[in-house]
Amino acid sequence: MALPDYPPVQARTLSRTLAARVPHKALRDRWNRLRFGPGAPLSDECIFVSPLDVRHVYQSDGSAAPSYQRRHSGLVVGGDWDQSRKPLPETRAARVIHDRFVRGMSWAETGIVDYHLAIIAQKGVSEGLRTSQDIFARYEALDRVYEEALRTGRLRARQELPERFRREHGGIFFHIARDGEPLRSGGGRHRFAIARLLGLATVPAQLGVIHLDAVRAGHLERLRDPG
Repeated sequence: MALPDYPPVQARTLSRTLAARVPHKALRDRWNRLRFGPGAPLSDECIFVSPLDVRHVYQSDGSAAPSYQRRHSGLVVGGDWDQSRKPLPETRAARVIHDRFVRGMSWAETGIVDYHLAIIAQKGVSEGLRTSQDIFARYEALDRVYEEALRTGRLRARQELPERFRREHGGIFFHIARDGEPLRSGGGRHRFAIARLLGLATVPAQLGVIHLDAVRAGHLERLRDPG
């Protein structure tokens, strides 16, 4: 991609570039390459995960298991943080997706519209949504995601989308434990629910934090394979 066409360096995306810590991530990528060579983890890189095989979510405890977010993508960390996990729960997103696409309910009937409206009334914004129009636009877009995934048997990677930003930034988010197990950690929950509902073999995902032992064991090479 030519530099002028690379979203993180465009003036219109400057605030997003800074919020996503892209300069810090670029430095992290260079440091990772110095430590681990050409196959080192890259911030925001795309990995591939089998959604039906996901068993755990990462559980931050604020100390030994810090709150790792998208800005930490590509960070290599040793220690026992990856042992802080819990079984994959039934989420609001999964219930809403089931109600919409299995039970045939409208988005309003699922309760998700009222959920966001209540938060907007209290705080002025809910997950970036500020109006009922914003809410319906988001969930109508999910209709299109579902219909395409049903037709093609896959979810598109972020780089294939018009709203692409940097690698797989904004994708379904996973940290990688020492044994290579992907741990869910927020981000992309509706797409993840759609993938599980449809039984997709793999989905593109954004790399979060990866355990040092997983890098040394070569688990990243497997996760890079779209299958």
